Amino acid sequence: MSNKEKKGGILSRNLDKLAGPVSSVGAIVTGLLFGLIVLLIANPSNALSGFWWIISGALQTPQDIGNILYYATPIIMTGLSVAFAFKTSLFNIGASGQFILGAYGAVLVGVRLSSLGPVHWVVALLASMVFGALWALIPGILKAYRNVNEVISCIMFNYIGMYLTNSLVKETVYHQLTNRSVPVAETANIPSMGLNFIFPGSKVNGGIIIAAVIAVVLYFVLNKTTFGFELKACGYNRHASRYAGINEKKSIVLSMVIAGALAGLGGGLLYLAGTGKYIYVQDTLAPEGFSGISVALLGMSHPIGSFFAGLFIGYITVGGSYMQLSGFKPEIIDIITAAIIYFAAFALLFRNILHRINFRKGGERT
Repeated sequence: MSNKEKKGGILSRNLDKLAGPVSSVGAIVTGLLFGLIVLLIANPSNALSGFWWIISGALQTPQDIGNILYYATPIIMTGLSVAFAFKTSLFNIGASGQFILGAYGAVLVGVRLSSLGPVHWVVALLASMVFGALWALIPGILKAYRNVNEVISCIMFNYIGMYLTNSLVKETVYHQLTNRSVPVAETANIPSMGLNFIFPGSKVNGGIIIAAVIAVVLYFVLNKTTFGFELKACGYNRHASRYAGINEKKSIVLSMVIAGALAGLGGGLLYLAGTGKYIYVQDTLAPEGFSGISVALLGMSHPIGSFFAGLFIGYITVGGSYMQLSGFKPEIIDIITAAIIYFAAFALLFRNILHRINFRKGGERT
């Protein structure tokens, strides 16, 4: 192979690596411009001031920055859940059910086991992971051994999980006067880990640190371990992995179980945040599970990318709350977020096309 061909191959690989971040940034910029157009249509005279609040409103005070971290924490976890399953070519659309079951597990331990003392919050978070993992286990088994489409089974389990949680809350931790769960013990709340001094007055706690550590651990597992290699191999080609000696059924089940544990932990981090969050008995799916799909898409299914994508969603959420000063409803942020994710899906398609082109060029050079 000539030096020119070698340089071409290196350049092609570098462009392939840059395609993900560049396409994500492009999706964000395009989505924000779309949001500006929406603002211009809704209220032309205040559109620019409203857009400025979106861009800079979340940086007004340290309290705002702390609230960004607070709002981002649960959707980072559900985003990591969806992204991890993506690595095995599984679409974990069931993160909503796993999230609320995990939240119930955390609240149950937080209410019933107050005698645990300083480790109370740790045990409660572990319970949230177990509940979420168990709820993802059945769709994983169905996919691995009966080839049942995980999208169908996960959607069904979202609704089953919602109604099951309602029943369990009523039977175990129900406050009849408020139609919600009773407060957890003070020892079950996640410590602030010093963040309350950095961001005074905000809702942030140590949950964001836990989410950051888990994102780094997932990156290491997926890229530096044999287990991670097997998961990604099954995602690329399940049948080829079987012929290579990889137990693809085990990989699929474990991928769903780990994804469920991550989503369940997101529920625990939210409902043990010490901010007066309760599980209400209502027929509504947890929105954090679907926000996780957005985070995973925007983060290109990369653990670190998903972490920063969650921070970005939290950023524009807090910034959007200031839009009322310009006469806009904060719900416009949902429209902008949806537009960003829509363009992120196109970015993912663009990235896959570029990857195929580079792969073909590499084959031609050899």
